[in-house]
Amino acid sequence: VTSQYLAEKYQVNTPMFQSFINYSLLLLVYTTMLAFRTGGDSLWQILKQRWWKYILLGVADVEANYMIVKAYQYTTLTSVQLLDCFGIPVLMALSWFILRARYRLIHFLGVAVCLLGVGTMVGADILAGRQDSEGSDVVIGDVLVLLGASLYAISNVSEEYIVKNLSRVEFLGMVGLFGTIVSGLQLAIVEHRDIMRIQWNWKVALLFTVFALCMFGLYSFMPVVIKVTSATSVNLGILTADLYSLFFGLFLFYYKFSGLYILSFVIIMVGFILYCSTPTLTAEPTALPQPNRTGLDNAALKLEESESETPTTTVQFTRGETVVVRTD
Repeated sequence: VTSQYLAEKYQVNTPMFQSFINYSLLLLVYTTMLAFRTGGDSLWQILKQRWWKYILLGVADVEANYMIVKAYQYTTLTSVQLLDCFGIPVLMALSWFILRARYRLIHFLGVAVCLLGVGTMVGADILAGRQDSEGSDVVIGDVLVLLGASLYAISNVSEEYIVKNLSRVEFLGMVGLFGTIVSGLQLAIVEHRDIMRIQWNWKVALLFTVFALCMFGLYSFMPVVIKVTSATSVNLGILTADLYSLFFGLFLFYYKFSGLYILSFVIIMVGFILYCSTPTLTAEPTALPQPNRTGLDNAALKLEESESETPTTTVQFTRGETVVVRTD
């Protein structure tokens, strides 16, 4: 809502600059927390072991945000809303192979119901007349949406793996560090003229601040939810974000209301509840068969087992006695 308000009322279109502010906040908070850590999870150790992985994650996250916003310049709102859902099956496929998630029939049913809700929402947009522009180049816009949705899926799967196996602070600190670097470089290349044209006043500054705080809150709390659920369930819930922005738009941008919006919200929530009603399974890695060896190791193992099964007996011998030990 704040981004749209900046664009429509103040003619400010700076998605990369807005993302840069968010990544800078993550850098100041979470990367600083990592800098004060010691031991194996310190900032230096993390960079030394996994720096190139976090560079790729930073690029994926920054470009996913940029491509989705950029696509609105080329294609229609309908295309963006529909094709953006492409990220969910990509996310499920990546979770299957990388996180070893195993889905049941009810999970696929829940996703299908959520996508039906998105279709209902798009139909309501068309009936309400929100499709004002056909876009300057629909093909470019559609490709940007598909690429952005795929990069979002990669970022979310990486986020789920990191917060469940490493830590939330490490994920946010590294995304903040490399997201700031990547978005700062891209900002200097593609948006420096747009920033120079901004007519700054307290209202514009307030909108930038609110946008940055909302994104900072989203990035900060999303790993908490992903850790106890999954990246797929979080993305299904986020499908309702368009509807929340619509409800604000009824008052701020004077959108036309349609009962289909309420219906689409209910359908998406039903699908979301269906998906979350049953936890996904995790496939265990296949254990390699152990060779059947005979030798001192097995003999010692059997001796330890027999010792643990029989009571300990202490025998005292006097000098000069002969002791014979026989093993069968």
